Amino acid sequence: MVSNTKDLPAGAIDPYALIEALTGRKIERRSMSSDALQGDYDDLVDMKHDSALSSKGPTPDNPPKDLHVGCINPYALAEALIGRKIDRCSLSSARIISDVLQTDYDELFDMKHNSVLFAGLKLNREERKAEEFNDKDMGILNERDLETPDLSRVKKVNDLEKLGMKDISDTEVKMARMQNGKLRLVLYAHSMGKKVSNREVTMSVNELALPFRKQKGQWTPPNSSWRDMYETFYQCAANKRMVPDLDRLRMVTDLDRFHIGRDNCMTKNKFDDPVQGATSNSWLIAAIFSVFWADPSIINRCTRALGHQSGKEEKKRTLAVKFHDKGGQNNAHTGTIEVNYEIPINNSDDQPLYAHSSDGCEIWPSLYEKAFTKWITGGSSDRPDITQTHNGDPIKAMAQINGREPQYFFTEKHPASELVGVVRSCSVNFKTIQPMCAYTYATGDMYRGSNLVANHAYSVLGWTSTGQNLYIIVRNPFGVTEPAGLTSYPGLVDRVEPEFWRPASLLDCGGVLALEVSSFKQFFACIGVAK
Repeated sequence: MVSNTKDLPAGAIDPYALIEALTGRKIERRSMSSDALQGDYDDLVDMKHDSALSSKGPTPDNPPKDLHVGCINPYALAEALIGRKIDRCSLSSARIISDVLQTDYDELFDMKHNSVLFAGLKLNREERKAEEFNDKDMGILNERDLETPDLSRVKKVNDLEKLGMKDISDTEVKMARMQNGKLRLVLYAHSMGKKVSNREVTMSVNELALPFRKQKGQWTPPNSSWRDMYETFYQCAANKRMVPDLDRLRMVTDLDRFHIGRDNCMTKNKFDDPVQGATSNSWLIAAIFSVFWADPSIINRCTRALGHQSGKEEKKRTLAVKFHDKGGQNNAHTGTIEVNYEIPINNSDDQPLYAHSSDGCEIWPSLYEKAFTKWITGGSSDRPDITQTHNGDPIKAMAQINGREPQYFFTEKHPASELVGVVRSCSVNFKTIQPMCAYTYATGDMYRGSNLVANHAYSVLGWTSTGQNLYIIVRNPFGVTEPAGLTSYPGLVDRVEPEFWRPASLLDCGGVLALEVSSFKQFFACIGVAK
């Protein structure tokens, strides 16, 4: 392999420049021996095929009706409520999220527990899918509703009934343990006090995450303001002294040349992978990332000014995005939507409340979310209500972005060999070249933590093999991989490094997981592609 572009023959294409143009990312131009690139072919994995071999692959299933996939990013919601950043790599983050959202961590990610992360949705247990509440079904809690009785006077179990616990003998037990001659019980005491849930939320949660507006007029989330994202970056850089010469920075017309990393310092790596914010539109963010991952050139990351500078007054920059009519909910006529740079910014930490890039510096993910919202709501306002993207269909959303046709494959109707075959047929060198998404069931005993979340959309990034095991690579739009030791699942690899799956070097690996194909079939309800 050529280790220096000076060694290229006359008229030859620079392979580094070509890869950077195709992926939209910088790569390190280090020399690599040809030996390191040889012997890298996979052995055929011995899988049981339950269907006849076909050159066309499995037949797609009929599209679902009234799909309501969506789960709120718990990290983003908790940060928005407390106005502080949470260390997402620390085990203490689980305790903070649990306390802020008033729900045990192991009960946050399954709809059967009525978690606030699924606010506005109810569980259809028979079909294991979500259905919508309307605004009349939702309740708003105030401080008095959340008050709890004084338990310091409890001396006997019967005293709990005096404080409001009804039918204590029939109360459900979550945990029972004997220790040192004492019985330690954890009881569900919903009759003694209320907490936020999928049906009852505080006003702050309602305005942050739900589309049920109690007050008409322009929507602005609590403790936030609509601000120009471009100018906000400059201001943050000045306040945090990340750039010693602000005037020199202002002379640079392309802000994308500077990248502010997670440690509040300038970094060389550029990871603009979209991350979900404080509403439940995982279906949309997963779809945007899937299209971007499969073919970055489809995503418009270029901005332009409206008109030209007149004196000292600069016209506002805009982003133009074309979306395609695919029918059903969350849809509109095919058209190009133009939006300015204003997005909701948290007043406490100056960070975007909703979709943003994983490095916290790129602008386009926020603007794509805003443009899609403006498109489906049909309004002319440049401050659309982003919570209107509350739930939806991730596979159709990919087609709405790239203009192709959505194809659905329900996992209960196809053997594992067919499911991984669909991924492989849409991939080159282990990476998808056709955008793919998958979504989970609304409930199941396996959804115990944010690595695997019920009623949630994931981007499908590719596949890999290790020995006789085939894995499907997915990404959680939360952009977070749980701290080691918090949860574990059979057939899941929760740390995907380039040594395991080479395309991992192209993205921020936060939230990237590998599922053995039989486990994928168990956890996911459907996988789909837009091609």
